[in-house]
Amino acid sequence: MLDRLSHIRNWIFDLDNTLYPASADLFAQIDRRMTAFVGTLLQVDAAEAFRVQKAYFHEHGTTLAGLIANHGVDPHEFLHYAHDVEMDVLEENAPLAAAIARLPGRKLVFTNGDAAYAARVLDRLGLGDSFEAVHDIHATNYRPKPDPLVYRGFCDAYAVDPEQSLFVEDMARNLKPAKDIGMATVWVDNGSEQAGEEARDFIDFTTHDIRHWLESIQEQH
Repeated sequence: MLDRLSHIRNWIFDLDNTLYPASADLFAQIDRRMTAFVGTLLQVDAAEAFRVQKAYFHEHGTTLAGLIANHGVDPHEFLHYAHDVEMDVLEENAPLAAAIARLPGRKLVFTNGDAAYAARVLDRLGLGDSFEAVHDIHATNYRPKPDPLVYRGFCDAYAVDPEQSLFVEDMARNLKPAKDIGMATVWVDNGSEQAGEEARDFIDFTTHDIRHWLESIQEQH
């Protein structure tokens, strides 16, 4: 293990566009269904529904958080609809499963999605047995990353010491609260989001492929 990471006991991973490549474009299916949900709810055309959906995402952290705040939407109904997508764009990744299995300590998933959807994704990737638990949007009472409160809540829920933890994410902004409480951070720069100049202050490692990065740190002594 890379000496710089010898203290890490908790390996925490985001799900979408992190444990599988953004090129799979699975989230595009979800995005279209979220837009359709907004359009039906508000009785507006596709262009306006897309505008509202993105506005809620940027203002509230997730489309769901905006829908709850502004329209009292049932989160279970929304998530069931949004996540009703085909998984055939995902492929089993045995080398990633092996790299995760070799990590010393605990492995957890921390996602703005829900556990039922996460289970489908993980099973498709061959990672169904790779993680101790999935901390999902229901567990955060629908507060999404990067709300700092949900990082503290995550640590409390699993008795995780952030100083002994590493967090992997494709969305750079979601790494800042993790860094603020002492976690090491890895940004998966896969084209799904850009990181501004200020991100240098809270990103410790950058990779284009999490499997390759995990293998590289395990090869170093």
